[in-house]
Amino acid sequence: MSAGRRLGISAVAWAEFGCGPARSPSPDLLSFLGVPIPFTVDDAVVASQLYNLGGRRRGSLPDCMIAATAIRFGAVLATTDGEFRRYERAGLMLDES
Repeated sequence: MSAGRRLGISAVAWAEFGCGPARSPSPDLLSFLGVPIPFTVDDAVVASQLYNLGGRRRGSLPDCMIAATAIRFGAVLATTDGEFRRYERAGLMLDES
């Protein structure tokens, strides 16, 4: 945010967030991030390619879906999850700070 970047969240990441420790994400957070970005058919194609590229690891499909959405938008994915590094060679840009 300090670099003037706009923030957003994919619908897939929003669903994962709701399943995590928050259980019921704050409406304030959604108003801050904006409407979640939909997952499209084109994203599904890229996500399946990422899944295969990443070694077809069990439980990694949601990460592939999130990465595919970020790739479509040319967005930098902010994460502390180092597992996303495997998708950089497919064009995913990361901010792990």
